[in-house]
Amino acid sequence: MLKKSPLILLLLLLLKFNFGFSQSDFNNFFKPSDSLNKKRLNGVIISETVLASSALVGLNQLWYADYPKSDFHFINDNDEWLQMDKAGHIFSAYHLGSYGANALKWSGCDRKGQLVYGATVGFAFLTAVEVFDGFSQEWGASSGDLIANAGGTALYVSQELLWKEQRIVPKFSFHTTKYASLRPNVLGSSLSEEIFKDYNGQTYWLSVNLHSFLKSSKLPKWLNLAVGYGADGMIAGRSETVVDLNLPFSKRERQFYLSLDADLTKIETKSAFLKTFFSIFNAIKIPAPTIEISGSQGVKWQGFYF
Repeated sequence: MLKKSPLILLLLLLLKFNFGFSQSDFNNFFKPSDSLNKKRLNGVIISETVLASSALVGLNQLWYADYPKSDFHFINDNDEWLQMDKAGHIFSAYHLGSYGANALKWSGCDRKGQLVYGATVGFAFLTAVEVFDGFSQEWGASSGDLIANAGGTALYVSQELLWKEQRIVPKFSFHTTKYASLRPNVLGSSLSEEIFKDYNGQTYWLSVNLHSFLKSSKLPKWLNLAVGYGADGMIAGRSETVVDLNLPFSKRERQFYLSLDADLTKIETKSAFLKTFFSIFNAIKIPAPTIEISGSQGVKWQGFYF
């Protein structure tokens, strides 16, 4: 079953961008408000509502409209794609929640509001997508997806409550593979489609900031150690589907990675714009030398991996 990867929400802080701003005004626009700014708060609420509603309406028209409807139902897809899709749900829920919380912080909303109303944006949006799935005869709501969505949200909220900072950040990297050409309708027929559809080329990471756990050390504040998970050989969600559809056989296997990374939010700058920029793109793993561990090749050194 083909899964959807709905990473959408963060054009949020750029919607009111104005090229007529002076450099000072431009920087001040991106600086979080010291107190509740109702104009900003209303802008955030309206922007999120419009973006989420537009995304759901578009998704319904582009994805579900051509398939028959059904009564709401659940399916069990937890054994598909070697759980790469579940890693994607954790990643998406975490970062949509992070963007939502930071948007409310920008508006001057208090910390409780950021966690209750901002950090849960990802879970709410992705749950709405699951409802669409549940009413589609072609798919069905997935309890595994819902658990993964909750897990991504919990990862963000728990760190804020425990440490008041994000020490462990889910990240993403991608490389093209040979499998997309074997089944382009499912795995993607262009680079932009492959990034979202070809799980063979995706790697999901947990990037740990070392200085946050070793504050007395002289380690650079931006230095991270990242543990990654990927998979290979997947032309269909399940191995038996490959046989049923008479597709080329390829051995499916999990892959694990260990690499260095950078926490862009720890780079010191006085520019509020750069802080916003770094916060957005901190979801992407920095290419770096990597140790790969898999069943077929054992331990393998990758001089440059993304």
